Formats: sequence, structure tokens, C-alpha cells
Amino acid sequence: MKPICFNNRYIKLGQNFSVETLPEPVKKPHLIKFNHQLADVMGLANTCLNPVDNLSDCTAIFAGNLIPEGAEPLAMVYAGHQFGCFNPQLGDGRAILLGEISTSDGAHFDMQLKGSGRTPFSRDGDGRAALGPVLREYLLSEAMAKLGVPTTRALAAVTTGEEVARQQLLPGGIITRISGSFVRVGTFQYFSASHNVEAIRKLADFVIERNYPAAKSEDNPYVTLLSSVVDRQAELIARWMQLGFIHGVMNTDNMSIAGETIDYGPCAFMDYFNHDQVYSSIDQNGRYAYSNQPSIGLWNLTRLAESLIPLLDKNTKTAVEIAQDILKNYIKLYQQYWLTGMRDKLGLSKSFNEDKELIEELLDIMATGKADFTLSFYYLSQVSIASAQQDDAIHALYIDAEPIKQWLLKWRERLTKESLTHETRKIMMCAVNPVYIPRNHQVEAAIRAAEDSADFSVFHELLEVLQNPYELQKKNDIFMLPPEPDEVVEQTFCGT
Repeated sequence: MKPICFNNRYIKLGQNFSVETLPEPVKKPHLIKFNHQLADVMGLANTCLNPVDNLSDCTAIFAGNLIPEGAEPLAMVYAGHQFGCFNPQLGDGRAILLGEISTSDGAHFDMQLKGSGRTPFSRDGDGRAALGPVLREYLLSEAMAKLGVPTTRALAAVTTGEEVARQQLLPGGIITRISGSFVRVGTFQYFSASHNVEAIRKLADFVIERNYPAAKSEDNPYVTLLSSVVDRQAELIARWMQLGFIHGVMNTDNMSIAGETIDYGPCAFMDYFNHDQVYSSIDQNGRYAYSNQPSIGLWNLTRLAESLIPLLDKNTKTAVEIAQDILKNYIKLYQQYWLTGMRDKLGLSKSFNEDKELIEELLDIMATGKADFTLSFYYLSQVSIASAQQDDAIHALYIDAEPIKQWLLKWRERLTKESLTHETRKIMMCAVNPVYIPRNHQVEAAIRAAEDSADFSVFHELLEVLQNPYELQKKNDIFMLPPEPDEVVEQTFCGT
């Protein structure tokens, strides 16, 4: 059995950045799911992290009961603005970074246990995770990956054989999650709050080396770093908006410096479209509502820019001007990514000034008509350009079909300016308009079956469907449907 290729660069940054922390063993772990596809990408075949050959030790590793050779477990420290209020020290309160795995082709993956016990940053928490949030993160993060959105990934999920106390006693679980980096905007804020410029530089150099190596050859690598992070976040949030995804807790400690979707707490995909939809039980004022996500992205990036000011230029005034110019570009980048993606969803390969108005009108009609976001775009990809005979499925989604009928006339008129064939347009639209998303009521059904009856079949069935979100799957119609009135999930929760 070959060793895992650990290359733990983060721990080498020094004691200011993390605290060496061992997971707390659990009583009776059981492996729920192992992601063989992701393991192959990470080069984990024929290692101790392959349950096919080594189930007992593999399960023990994913439970925190056994530390693989080469791992150096630690809890990362960071700060963060939580709902706009700054907390100077947060950190991994229920997550432990086992280490960085490098592959033969030069890729790097951080491997982290979440729910593995108390750390120095747990404060009053138990450091554990209930089974429900573990299953939710596994389903949501893997769905995002298959939808083509940058995200942390789920390598494994286990039950612990123990209970955790929340509003009630719940079965415990641990998820092993994989990322290009677990450094956050809040990591930079932590050192900025104490005016530790040397630590900020050290962290920035680490991020450049790990995630933005092209910046090293630029005149000022730190300017390029900020520009690159801004670009990735603009593209990421545009993708969320194009899929109806609501993160739910866009605190600065939940914004990845690598441009990945991270920390799947009270997140959700919308069913019926609402510009201001909120699911998170802790977002009482709608700060992180669907329509606010682009502007919150800019707000968070501004906090990153503030932290990097000492590196951008020796002259503070000049550094601020550089940061402002980069941040101004975020708005242009976001609009460009959003508009390009929305054009693709509507089968528009050319650009015309009226496209934005056409898209926004559709979203407004969806909102007033209480239409399902995902199905509206999917059914649109199935209709004929020349005829309205196939429009019934779309009409049925709306309380009042007349506005969408009128909009379809405008859309067909706009399509006359395209040179795409009907078949090419359909292929283009089907490639970006999913049939299946992890709908809230289906995720909840999987959680209920697992927590209430130790039945993981619902989880496995839903996960299997989500492996091919853009393909219509026979006998899986139920997974594409919005919830019935008694199935609607009004709120989602953090799980802490």
C-alpha cells in the first residue's frame, strides 16, 4: 500500500497561523459514503484512504480515530465579519486540517475533518456536527461540483456512534472535505486587525505560491493577487445567481481566497423564484438574500483589500487608489459573467443591448408568477423556436400564464437575430440549465430518513441522481419537481 503524498505547507507558516490539534476519537464510526471519483483525482488509489482494500483503517481516519502517516492536524485561526460585525478571532471551531495532499501532476488538495471535536477555537461549542448538516454538505457540495461550480468537495462521510446535543439529541457525523485552500478573507483580517504586516505578507506569499502562481512574475504580485481573487469571486457569485443558489451566510470568514463555494450551512437552491429569497434561520434581516449576494461579494472583497493595503504600495494613499480601482472592476466583471451566463441559459450566442432587459423581465415574471426557477429554464431549453405548441409545460409553472406568453414572443423575436440551428441552441441551453438540483425538501427527506431511522437509502438515491444534473433520467421525474405545499422548506439551519 503506497503512502499518501502529504506536503503540509500551511503548518510551516508558524504558530501564529494555526494550533496543532488532534481530532477527538469517537465510539463507533461507520462509513456512510466514500467518493471514489474524487479519490482517483487526488491519487488516493492503493493508499490507506481506499475503503475497498482497507475499510477499517479508512473509516477510523475519516472519524478522526486514526491519523494517517504524514498528516499534521491543525486548527486554523482567522477573524471575520459576521453579519457585518467584526470578530477579531474566530478560527476552526469544529474543523481540523489533516494536511495538504500533492499529486504527481502538480495539483494540491487540503483535507479537513469537520465535526471531529473541540479545538482551541471552539469557544463554548462541542466541536461536533450532527448527522443532518454532514449529509446536507455532502449533497450540496457534490451537486455544485457536478453543476460545474467551483466548490469544496466531499471525500467521505461517517456516523460517529455518538449523539450531539442541539435543540435535541441527534446522531453525530463527520465529513471529510477537500479544498484548493481553506484560507479565507477572514484569515487576512486576523493579521490585519493586529497590524501584523509581516504575517499578512507571509500569508499572501503562501496563497500566491499555492493558488495564484502566475502572480509571482508580475511587477507587484500582491496587486495581481487581489485582482485575481476579485475576478474569481465575481465569476463564482455570478454562477450562484445563474443557478438560483443562496449561500445563506456570506460572512468574510466564509469567503474562500481560492474562489470556491465554502461552508455549506443554511444554504439552499430556490424553488419558486423570489428576488429577495432568504432561507437561513439566522439571517433575520435578509443581509444575505439572493439579490444581495453580488453586493455582499463586493463588501467582503473590500475587507480583503483593506487587509492588503500595506502590500499594494509603500505609499498608503497610492495603495488605497490601487485597491479602489481593482474593486471598481468587480462590478464590471460580475455583470459580464452574469450576463454571459444568462445569455447562454436563453440560447443567445450574440450580444445585443436589449438582452439584459429581456433577462430581467423574465426574472420579474417568474417572481410575480411564482414560477420554479430551475424548471423555467429547463422547459425553455426544450421548446421550439418556430412554434408555441410545446409551451404548455412552461405556462403551467405560472399562476398567470399571459405575461410569460408575451415574453416568449419577445424571446423568439430575439432568437431570429441568431444564426444557431434549433438543435445547436438546444444543446447549448441543456448544457447550462440543469434538470436536477438538490431541492430543499428532498435534502430534508434524506436527512429525516437518516436521522430518524438510520436509513441512508434516500441519501444515496438523491446523490446518484445529482451525479448527472443536466441529463433527463428515466424514472426520476420526482427529483425534478418542486415541493408540494406541505413539503416546502421555509428555513435552513447552520447545524452548530
